[in-house]
Amino acid sequence: QVQLVESGGGLVQAGGSLRLSCAASGRTFSTSNMGWFRQAPGKEREFVATISWTGRATIYEDSVKGRFTISRDNDKNTVYLQMNSLKPEDTAVYYCAATKRFGRDKGLYDYWGQGTQVTVSS
Repeated sequence: QVQLVESGGGLVQAGGSLRLSCAASGRTFSTSNMGWFRQAPGKEREFVATISWTGRATIYEDSVKGRFTISRDNDKNTVYLQMNSLKPEDTAVYYCAATKRFGRDKGLYDYWGQGTQVTVSS
């Protein structure tokens, strides 16, 4: 069992930065692959980025490549999403999720956090 709590969301102007954190409890975090997803109003939840349990492999959604960076600290049971050059279209609730598999499909993920709101003003 993995419990996930996101933090770090907020209101930022376009071009600004935010760093999201996802704190995990449970013994299996260090062997879980972790992902970030987001959901804007009226839209489906979409993949943002994922990182393998070793931290060696990552995948990014095309629209965030070069702007967002996913990382993890297994000693702190935490995964991060550094978001730079934010755009209004990045506005959404951001969720972290855990899986023993690896990929961008939200159906692969077994555990989800409650989400944190990110709002980017133009």
